[in-house]
Amino acid sequence: MLAKLTVRPRLRRYAAHPSVGRCAAAGAVGLALLGTGLTATGPSGPDLDRFYDQKIEWAGCGGGMDLPEDLQCGTVTVPLDYAEPDRGTLELALARYRGSGHPRGSVVLNFGGPGGSGVLGLAQGRKDFLGLTDDYDVVSFDPRGVGRSAPVSCGAEATGQALEATDGEEMADPRETLRQLREVAAECAEHSGPVLDHIGTVDVARDVDVMREALGDKKLSYLGFSYGTRLGAVYAAQFPGKVGRMALDGVDTLTEPLAEQGLASARGQQTALENFLTWCTGELGCPFGQDARDARKQVVDLVGSLDENPVPTDFGYEFTGQDLAGAIGQGLYTKEMWPLLERALAQLMEDGDTGGVEALATGGAALPAPQRADEPLADPEDVPLDNLPAALMAVNCADDPDRPDAERLTRDLARLRTAYEDASPVFGRYRLAQVVLCYGRPRGTDYIREKVKDLDTPKMLLVGTRGDPATPYRWTVQTAERLGSAAVVLDNRNEGHTGYGSSECVHRKIDDFLLHGSLPPSGSSCGGEDDGRI
Repeated sequence: MLAKLTVRPRLRRYAAHPSVGRCAAAGAVGLALLGTGLTATGPSGPDLDRFYDQKIEWAGCGGGMDLPEDLQCGTVTVPLDYAEPDRGTLELALARYRGSGHPRGSVVLNFGGPGGSGVLGLAQGRKDFLGLTDDYDVVSFDPRGVGRSAPVSCGAEATGQALEATDGEEMADPRETLRQLREVAAECAEHSGPVLDHIGTVDVARDVDVMREALGDKKLSYLGFSYGTRLGAVYAAQFPGKVGRMALDGVDTLTEPLAEQGLASARGQQTALENFLTWCTGELGCPFGQDARDARKQVVDLVGSLDENPVPTDFGYEFTGQDLAGAIGQGLYTKEMWPLLERALAQLMEDGDTGGVEALATGGAALPAPQRADEPLADPEDVPLDNLPAALMAVNCADDPDRPDAERLTRDLARLRTAYEDASPVFGRYRLAQVVLCYGRPRGTDYIREKVKDLDTPKMLLVGTRGDPATPYRWTVQTAERLGSAAVVLDNRNEGHTGYGSSECVHRKIDDFLLHGSLPPSGSSCGGEDDGRI
């Protein structure tokens, strides 16, 4: 999908040219990912017993990270390649809040992306999930390739090259465009190490099942946001007998091609931007003045100006208009972020200071050497600046079986550029770059499109938000139909990406289901702005 991070891990510095970053799931770069048609459905013999027999040792997090004192950290070991578990292993970072009293087990959270750190997401979202500790240990994790779990990277310049490849002038010479995209793929392979070959959602779902067993749970209780809904659906298809109470908020598509996902995201973010500007121009401190139509033009001009004349940053790269588009996109995902976005844009426009808009995007702090198999967790300071967009692209390409050849891509580029710019003059180019970055990579798995349907599992709760800029409500309807009778739909008639963090009604109904097994009738709704938690 082109879905986005939902519950923000924390406001950190963005990557060098993060513009090709998450959002509701987009294209990626790199070589040799998940093989086509991987359909493994569970533990398959003694070679995996050592992974399923492990126990997690929990301790204080420490490590120089500013995390809550009551957050505990641990690790779980998984095979690099489930088809050949003796080829090497990965250590995955986990975190939890301990349940009060005698918890029934654990509920595992995924905050989206793909590419979002679950450890940081759980640390920053502490207050939202404490209610679940009445019955559960609340657990999250950095998926393979993400955060401290063998983080992938494409290098400091790679995603900037990808954006150049989709520039109007470059597209006049399709051969140059394709050459640049191949260079980006090579950079990703060089910086990421062996995990890049095994980073798709099919592998991550298998990791989740190893975690379930290591946590001591017979069934998986799960809450997934945005991309996390895709992960939950894939897990349910692979391990239907291990599904416990599963809630999916901000439901991803399981079938739409990346090009269509990108267009949906561009349109959704353009609508969200216009809503933000209508709000902003009603505020005295709005840096765009009090005319919403003029404000829309100013944003387009600002992005164009920074693309022509990037601003140097403290991190040694130049902040471009596409970096700004990525940062604005991050600030639009919930109304709670709007005041922060307004201040960051004022800081940029009035003082030329990029610090605020840089902080709206997530990233790491360095460009380390690739982490090889069997190495321990990456140090926090060694998580690459571009880890989130690099992981997002890698996972989405691994999950997508469509691969246009050079002839088709050359033929389609101009048409796609027009369609994306029509969808959004601010976010169109940003989204298009995410899509074309799968060019040159092996075809992704067809497992999700072909196998994740008609689930024979207990009922699961799917929440779709009508005004969601990243995962359109129609995806909730389509995915529910695809999953079959197991899906129970809750219609959140509000704005913003996902509902758990912004709607008291959605929050209550998800907690009621996870804690007590109480499901609302399918098709029931949480409605209206008076329901908000902002």
